Amino acid sequence: MVMLAVLISVGSVAGAEQSIEANRVIEIELHSSQTYTNPFLEVELDAVVRRPDGKELKVPAFWDGGGKWCFRYASEELGEHRYRMECSDARNKALNGVEGMIRVVASTSDNALYRHGPIRIAGDHRHFEHVDGTPFFWLGDTWWKDLCKRMTWEGFQELTADRKAKGFTLVQIVCGPYPDEGLFEERWENEGGKPYEDRQFTRLNPKYFDYADRRIKHLVDSGIVPAIVGGWGRGDCDGMAMAGIDGMKRHWRNLIAHYGAYPTVWIVGGESGGPLWVEMEKYVKQIDPYQRPATIHCGTVDFTMVGGNHDATQATTPKTLAILTDAYAQSPPKPVLCGETSYEQHMQQAFQDVQRQEFWMYMLHGAAGHTYGAAGVWHASVPGDPGITPVYDWTTWQEGMNYPGSTQLGLCKKLLEKYPWQKFETHPEWVDADCYAAGIPGQVRFIYMPKRGIYNWSGPTVKNLEPDVDWHVFYFDPATGRRFDEGTIKAGTRTGEKASKPVDFNRNAPSPQDWVLVFEKAKL
Repeated sequence: MVMLAVLISVGSVAGAEQSIEANRVIEIELHSSQTYTNPFLEVELDAVVRRPDGKELKVPAFWDGGGKWCFRYASEELGEHRYRMECSDARNKALNGVEGMIRVVASTSDNALYRHGPIRIAGDHRHFEHVDGTPFFWLGDTWWKDLCKRMTWEGFQELTADRKAKGFTLVQIVCGPYPDEGLFEERWENEGGKPYEDRQFTRLNPKYFDYADRRIKHLVDSGIVPAIVGGWGRGDCDGMAMAGIDGMKRHWRNLIAHYGAYPTVWIVGGESGGPLWVEMEKYVKQIDPYQRPATIHCGTVDFTMVGGNHDATQATTPKTLAILTDAYAQSPPKPVLCGETSYEQHMQQAFQDVQRQEFWMYMLHGAAGHTYGAAGVWHASVPGDPGITPVYDWTTWQEGMNYPGSTQLGLCKKLLEKYPWQKFETHPEWVDADCYAAGIPGQVRFIYMPKRGIYNWSGPTVKNLEPDVDWHVFYFDPATGRRFDEGTIKAGTRTGEKASKPVDFNRNAPSPQDWVLVFEKAKL
């Protein structure tokens, strides 16, 4: 356990002056002078931190076994951050009243999460950005059960490297009761066992979190945001019904103490709803000193996460799209994205062409990002144990990791990032009814044409092109990343001349498949 702790974080003794780079996490250790029967239940410990700008944060600490307590801290604010420990047991002088200082210095990292900071809701209330204002493109992957021991540490590193290389920026992962399985099953364990020793979450198992910590930190060190789900709320796997509201609050306080200093996103509950879950949402926002973006699956807190449809025949229909567009139309405005739809090859359907259409369908209708999923990966399936009963798929996580859709969505994200995608607005009047269109008038247009019947080379009709703009046009193959240049459409009207009629564009596609047609204002 000592070697593992070193791998997770180098602990610093409370009271000493310490330095840490901006947005990196420092862990401060304290050692209790009192002995408790059940420290997790009997004691609450917080660090009250005063930042250089005068703002105070109350940061929960966590019990780490024996007499050891820790709090984790990170900030983008450079300078001296002074803290004072507050313990519910005022007699414990080793925990209560201890003071210290953390000096935050400029980042030297190339990791976007350290260089630009954690993510927040952007000023337009439609997208995400880093704390320094740099846009953040949410391309998520679904790893619901990947903190369990079926997914080995070596496997976790392999999967993380694969997703990082493909351009994924976020992972949705459950640290709590799992979906689609009975509560407190052996499958819930990681290398250290279950997170709690009883169903009411009164007896913590610190060893579980030692191993979970290592994985969460590895995601962040790889530039991937952990979107941590606190548990599931569906009737057959309802953590709230098992642990009760008090147990879930203890659980969430522990999660925030462990991971709040990291650039996390909170998903308060999966498939959760009702008064108790609303109370949980409020509790998470109340005790999180960093105010990380939070939502509920599927629902809304700081941003809205909608669900699509696991059935590939329904996943791309106008009815399914309307779930997102209806949420987008709500007031006040919030970022909206699809957090769970048809996983690639889930029950041997929803292949890569469906994944591409889902991505473009949502992104060209105002989504702040998109979350993908693959059979095998989300349930951490290994040979002989798919991690779910009844069995949906015998696909292993390594097989699912290599499905082509994950690579293709990364290519599509890379294309969008070449443009100010976060400023795009939907323009259905630009195209035929069976295509999607968005962009910035006079600057850039993106048209997605879904796959049509075989032997159909017809391209979309792009309508009402501004006649005073020279447009460079190309077809983008979302399956391979290849470009097919269509040349430049010369403006029919020059500055100062009487405007002519808008221009329409229609040329055959390079082949019968789905295509992204891009119009960009030509550079003179």
